[in-house]
Amino acid sequence: MKYAVVLLAPFGLAACTLIPQSAPTETAVTADGIVHAALGQRVYVDGPYVTPLTVLEDSRCAVNVRCVWAGRTRLSVRIDLGSRSETREIGSDQPIQVADGQLSLVDVQPDAMAGQTVDLAAYRFGFAFAGGL
Repeated sequence: MKYAVVLLAPFGLAACTLIPQSAPTETAVTADGIVHAALGQRVYVDGPYVTPLTVLEDSRCAVNVRCVWAGRTRLSVRIDLGSRSETREIGSDQPIQVADGQLSLVDVQPDAMAGQTVDLAAYRFGFAFAGGL
């Protein structure tokens, strides 16, 4: 009986494996400090880590029409600051306070076109962080 336990122990231990946490995706930072991310992509924005979760609104004026109002984009984002994580709403028209700085949504791609909807997978959001951390 002792031999059976000794022989089976390696199989039980083999079933226990460590799953590494996913690291943030490497992204290029533009010369003006803007970091772009797709939906679900976690990026480092000069202090906090930001993950765009959901497009709440995209009322941007299409590039091929004339508009009275430029429109805006609103997102649900997850913001990670060390051991603390929170889900917040951010809009292209208003930066949000994060720790001792401000996080801004400064770019949304692709441009809106009249009569066409943007595929969620095509979105890229540009973020900038100004301030401490």
